[in-house]
Amino acid sequence: MAATSSRGANGAGGVARVILGRVVGVHGVRGALRVRLVADDLFEVPSVMLGGEEEDPDGRVYEVARTAPGRKGEARLWLVGVTQREQAEALRGQWVSAEANELAALPEGEYYTYELVGCRVFDLDGNEIGAVQEIWPTGAHDVLVVLDEQGNQQLIPTAPEIMQAVDLEQQRISIDAIPGLIQRDETG
Repeated sequence: MAATSSRGANGAGGVARVILGRVVGVHGVRGALRVRLVADDLFEVPSVMLGGEEEDPDGRVYEVARTAPGRKGEARLWLVGVTQREQAEALRGQWVSAEANELAALPEGEYYTYELVGCRVFDLDGNEIGAVQEIWPTGAHDVLVVLDEQGNQQLIPTAPEIMQAVDLEQQRISIDAIPGLIQRDETG
């Protein structure tokens, strides 16, 4: 069960928005943006919002003309109405987000990061380990960063033999806490 793609669901007026990346530069002379992605996946959405802050209520919505892979960790993004380098340059530093319901459906057993952040993690005996704070992409399997009640970070791989079940409705992840996986302090 691999966690994948975007972080952070933000809501303005009840609409969940997902941060896709940040404009870090311009490509070419026809207004293509270089977007540093927050996850490895190239996004394909009909529209995006650009704003000066991650949760910018005054962000501007643009229709997406097309996207393409760019440099490692980046995508190229063409927006309708942005056709000149100078227009694109003015968008440098803007956060790029999209409505969560516009993201492509993922295959069975894969999840967007924003869906897993905040989920409570339990072992197979029903003991709560903590809540997912963030997800680190590491190559083979992403790692859930789980904060326990004592404030300790528990690092849990999303490998299928460890991450046994995900219930997004209940915001619950069940893991097989193999020996040595969960570090407890002397009082825990």
